[in-house]
Amino acid sequence: MTRPPTAAQRRIIDAADPETGRITGSETQLARLVVLKLAFRHPRPPHAHFLTPEGHRLREAGPELPPPPEPEAQRDGRFRARLGGEPDAVASPARAREVRTAWQGLLEIRRMTNPDGALDRPCAWERGRLEHAAALALEAAGREPASTAAPGYRVTSTPQPEAVSVHHPDAAGLAACAATLTEAGWQVSEHAGKRGERWLLASPRRT
Repeated sequence: MTRPPTAAQRRIIDAADPETGRITGSETQLARLVVLKLAFRHPRPPHAHFLTPEGHRLREAGPELPPPPEPEAQRDGRFRARLGGEPDAVASPARAREVRTAWQGLLEIRRMTNPDGALDRPCAWERGRLEHAAALALEAAGREPASTAAPGYRVTSTPQPEAVSVHHPDAAGLAACAATLTEAGWQVSEHAGKRGERWLLASPRRT
């Protein structure tokens, strides 16, 4: 595919039959999707058009939207989700506003890209950015990230697909993180390490 589909082409792709991938539209629109390798024309009558594997992937990924500001304002002015451990993680009214804006942007992406418009379930954008998505959910709920000045949560990657680990130095803080992520649509389980330390395994809920 040399360029993204137009809004009209995108609507045809999004309206495809979820089981067969059959699409409908004008002959010109369908022919263009064939050129883009997002659809193919069946050789037998009635010569219906269907999504190709690439077309299916595009449909399942949802429309490309500007992501919510992506993880603490840095020199480039971009927002950065605090995973915990940042030396300059300073709470401020400006930071609180940035977090609220980022969280509202994420909810809008959920509304527009989840098939049923659900706001209580993570979307594909989050599943592609697990650590940042989990950290944003925690910070948006008022949880404090770990810093050089104070204890707090830490979000790290794991070898497991679609899962992150969340650590907190005290049991109450860990329980609060578990409740926050569960409310944000994550599936959470608590585990104990060999030395008795407790931590969470969290993954985006799909249903």
